[in-house]
Amino acid sequence: MKNIAVILAGGVGSRLGADKPKQFLEIGGRMVIEKSIDAFERHKGVDEIVIVINPDYVDEMKEIARKNKWKKVTKVLKGGKERYYSTLSAIEAYKEAGEVNLIFHDAVRPMVSQTIIDRVTDALKEHDAVGVAVKVTDTIWETEGEVIKAIPNRCVLRKAQTPQAFRLSVIKEAYRRGLQDPEMSSTDDCGMVMRYMPEKKIYIVEGEERNMKLTYKEDIKILEYLCRQ
Repeated sequence: MKNIAVILAGGVGSRLGADKPKQFLEIGGRMVIEKSIDAFERHKGVDEIVIVINPDYVDEMKEIARKNKWKKVTKVLKGGKERYYSTLSAIEAYKEAGEVNLIFHDAVRPMVSQTIIDRVTDALKEHDAVGVAVKVTDTIWETEGEVIKAIPNRCVLRKAQTPQAFRLSVIKEAYRRGLQDPEMSSTDDCGMVMRYMPEKKIYIVEGEERNMKLTYKEDIKILEYLCRQ
């Protein structure tokens, strides 16, 4: 079955406080989004790459793709105000494609490794929904206001990462059901499947701490260090 990587780059990076979206910042001599796309371009198990970008940067993204001569990039799509609009844009683009696997990855996780992509593509051979996560090592407090309410057992907790991958039919149906819910809220695609298609189990593969997300200014120095390694 065809594996299509969907690079989610619709954000504006407001928390970083930069004058341009964080996916266009340079880390180790390359734009963050270039490094993310490079990882999927190199991977033998990925057949196509789709980039979902902030509408204001579509032309710029097409020019970046042209200069990089990526052979697998087939589409540059417009994202939306909320994250899930970007997922919907990819679903819409492949609604007539028959069954394929969509592998969603945050453009601002530039250190995704070939090993992680291996684990995801291998898991897709047997599972309809796949998430990537790492074990929690810190004690986590559940709070109510400024007071500790509970301390969950960290042995059952994981920190979610991307890629998150699904059969097209599964993620499409999850969003179809979700969009009928006037109280729909979603922070990621696994959450949509878990909430609206509870009959589908989401298989978890091991991530890596270096597969971190660029969110704050302090993260830039960490990512630059990881690039030098």
